[in-house]
Amino acid sequence: MSPPTLTRHPLATAAPAIATSTVLILGRIWNANGAQHSVGDAALVTVLATAAGAAGVVASMGWAGDKVIAGTAFATSGALALAGVAGYADGISLPLLLWALATAIAYGIAARHWRTDRREAIAHDRRTALRREEHAHLERVEALRAGAQIEVAREGAAYAEALAAALTARAALPGFDPAALTRAGLPELPTIEITKGSAA
Repeated sequence: MSPPTLTRHPLATAAPAIATSTVLILGRIWNANGAQHSVGDAALVTVLATAAGAAGVVASMGWAGDKVIAGTAFATSGALALAGVAGYADGISLPLLLWALATAIAYGIAARHWRTDRREAIAHDRRTALRREEHAHLERVEALRAGAQIEVAREGAAYAEALAAALTARAALPGFDPAALTRAGLPELPTIEITKGSAA
């Protein structure tokens, strides 16, 4: 069985690049509006990024760790760090370098999730195909059983018809005495059928 081809929406494929590009653009807009070399703004973003990273660490620890919350917290921390650098730096080279790095990391994480989705879809298709084969096998067995029952019933009807014809023919023979058969221990033949056969 060939593995299924999973079609992914173009926006889903471009989502990591769109997200990192949006953060970079917002950081540069923030840079143009007074965040360049602003220690207060840089400190604020640093505190927020550190808090988001710590929340991600806490969410991923222990038996009750939530992967979705942890992933969201780490993504928020990275986005704040990228926005802080893009807002604080005076040139565009460092923000672009960090944007390229963040985009590569985002695509790496997304590719891992896409592989997981593909494996789950393939496993689901295999289970569905197995269930279809099991149902088809049961249907074939039931069809064979029904056919055998129909054939047995048809053979029984043909045997009964042949037996009735033989009894009718034997009753029509000259010198046939059904009472003698009964005295010999044979089952009594239906007299109505014999009378009808004799009359015929």
